[in-house]
Amino acid sequence: MRTSFHSVHEPMCGICNKHCRSFESLREHLIGPLPKQECKNIFNVQGCRFCLAILDSPNARRFHQERCQLSSGLNARLANLSLRDSGTIDLTSARDPQVVALACKMVGGGSDGSLDLCGRVCIVDENENIIFHAYVKPPIPVTNYRYETTGIRPEYLRDAVPLRQVQRRIQDFLCNGEPMWKIRPRNGRARILVGHGLDHDLDRLQVEYPAIMRRDTAKYPPLMKTSKLSNSLKYLTQAYLGYDIQTGIQDPYEDCVATMRLYMRMKSQTHRREDYPLASDPQNRNNFASWRQSELERMTPEELLAISRSDYYCWCLDA
Repeated sequence: MRTSFHSVHEPMCGICNKHCRSFESLREHLIGPLPKQECKNIFNVQGCRFCLAILDSPNARRFHQERCQLSSGLNARLANLSLRDSGTIDLTSARDPQVVALACKMVGGGSDGSLDLCGRVCIVDENENIIFHAYVKPPIPVTNYRYETTGIRPEYLRDAVPLRQVQRRIQDFLCNGEPMWKIRPRNGRARILVGHGLDHDLDRLQVEYPAIMRRDTAKYPPLMKTSKLSNSLKYLTQAYLGYDIQTGIQDPYEDCVATMRLYMRMKSQTHRREDYPLASDPQNRNNFASWRQSELERMTPEELLAISRSDYYCWCLDA
């Protein structure tokens, strides 16, 4: 038997204490097309539209929202980003970061230009400092530079760092001296990797990294749609951080910062500690043993609620 409801890690309405499967479900409960009217009325006066918290008063809400809404503030760094494309790992601004965010921009290959090839990659640390940035020379010819969104021109890739070198440097940096088979959360020197659509980015970079060390904002259940489909990074940034990205030419640094901020916001949530060790199992093996089936069937709903827990690894446990 598997329990996966009413976990302390799930988003919960601060008014009626309803448990929701995701923040999108909670948003619909509070301000959706068919909200719970009593909760909506209170939320309109005392609720934060970014983190969906309920504050004590309208003044407290105003003060909280000024801090909760972030601004991009990236223009100066974006202007200088092209100067930081040597293809080397730079740790001068951060001492051995434990969490890093990665983002790529893809150009097109193949006869019709539909094959994604990594043309640019960026990595930042928790403080949004640029650790690595490079234009990447794909192993096959580029047939569509997708300039309208990537801003990449042919001359940028002519003398760019070959994909094989980029792959090796990123792999070595992420593992940080640890053998791949030995990498475990909070055990060793390997780094937590944050991103949006990490499977695709790592595949295009030909980088292998354990899923147990990835934090993907496209796959994190509290940030997914009610239908369990992924939200776009652009939507998540606007809804949960309060500013717009990917307007016009897109920059991987901007995406890195957005995913890192989303991760830090999810990680900073304060949840009650659960008494059952499986709740913090990163592999989500929270199935009850078969021999407990009859015992669970005899429990009352209140007793079942007391032992229920989430079926995903909450990022607050990284703290």
